[in-house]
Amino acid sequence: MRHGGGGAGGGAGLPGLGGGGGAGNPLAAAQEMFAKAQEELQSAIVEGTAGGGAVTVTMSGDHKISGIKISPEVVDPEDVDMLQDLIMAAIENAAERANEMQQKSFSAITGGLNLPPGLGLG
Repeated sequence: MRHGGGGAGGGAGLPGLGGGGGAGNPLAAAQEMFAKAQEELQSAIVEGTAGGGAVTVTMSGDHKISGIKISPEVVDPEDVDMLQDLIMAAIENAAERANEMQQKSFSAITGGLNLPPGLGLG
């Protein structure tokens, strides 16, 4: 008699949770939609600015920084702290925009449900 931890195929008898994808498996369909949304976010670009456009950060929808532009006027060797603050503010601004893009993208899939992270759908 077999006792204890499940091996391969655990949960296969539950409707909608078995292996394999396709239209008959809503979880697999949702995972496919999330994967497609993530791919779209990777190619989407947002810009964050600080100091009235003195610093601009370009970031993908999945939070990968692809560029930083700094206006020469704000490069002051006597005030490096200000430049660092502007760069951080521009990164935060870009991240907020990327987060908004992610929320819109995923809420279209979930129908506005606030699903907790870690469900294996992202």
